[in-house]
Amino acid sequence: MPNVLSVAERKQIVACLVEGTSIRATSRMTGFSKDTILKFLVEIGEVCESYHDENVRSVKAKRVQCDEIWSFCYAKDKNVPESMRGQPGVGDVWTWTALDSESKLMVSWYIGDRDAECAGRFMLDLSRRLAGRCQLTTDGHRVYERAVEDAFGWAVDYAMLVKQYGEPREKEQRYSPCECIGAIKVPISGRPIRGYISTSHVERSNLTMRMGMRRFTRLTNAFSKKLANLRAAVALHFMHYNFCRVHQTLRVTPAMEAGLSKHIWDLEELVELLTAKESEAVAAGALKRGPYGPRNSN
Repeated sequence: MPNVLSVAERKQIVACLVEGTSIRATSRMTGFSKDTILKFLVEIGEVCESYHDENVRSVKAKRVQCDEIWSFCYAKDKNVPESMRGQPGVGDVWTWTALDSESKLMVSWYIGDRDAECAGRFMLDLSRRLAGRCQLTTDGHRVYERAVEDAFGWAVDYAMLVKQYGEPREKEQRYSPCECIGAIKVPISGRPIRGYISTSHVERSNLTMRMGMRRFTRLTNAFSKKLANLRAAVALHFMHYNFCRVHQTLRVTPAMEAGLSKHIWDLEELVELLTAKESEAVAAGALKRGPYGPRNSN
């Protein structure tokens, strides 16, 4: 086995990861060790997050939908040992997402707790990526209202979709979500158009996340053991979703529909983001070759 993963081998690993294959299954399919794949995931996740941060800007979105999706690291909150309670990245983790309803572009995401502080950071990041006024819809989570006001002021048409749920399910259906028995559209600020007050598109993207990232699948042992791995997986997923994956309805990628790209990226182009960063670092003397590619010299 070569000391450095080739572009073709990296493409093979990425192809597995973006289609919902677990780390161990990817290891069995590619022949590379679990540690090698995890290290590569973190590296490429970092460059994907950096590319998104630098290039997904001035998005001309007219309607944006926001939601939160649950996952966990190390253990669910109820199973976290007492000695580890309160440690960052241990227990329940929430990924906040903001989707452009028309282009289906994932404009912003934030990984953290489901509290007011994280809501504020998420909304501030979203506001800085949008160009002009938009209609914003969130669910009825109370922390949104203050976060939207602080981030957008009055420069947004904002509404909540407050859903009402039935009784919790029991027995074999206890892991299924409660039945939604109604929804109330609540205008909060500006002049939101009632017919566009919806979270259907962003909720559908939650399914795409659970299908595209094994660590988000419910009732599985493929959950994230470290927060850094979860962040890397999410960044890789959204980079692939925005720039590489053709949307079934749009027939182009979300990035193309949003005017951020002129072509469909292939996996080699995605992998080249990491290769280019490594080449720059090697030229600067900051990295040297390791078993999965360049690594820090210290």
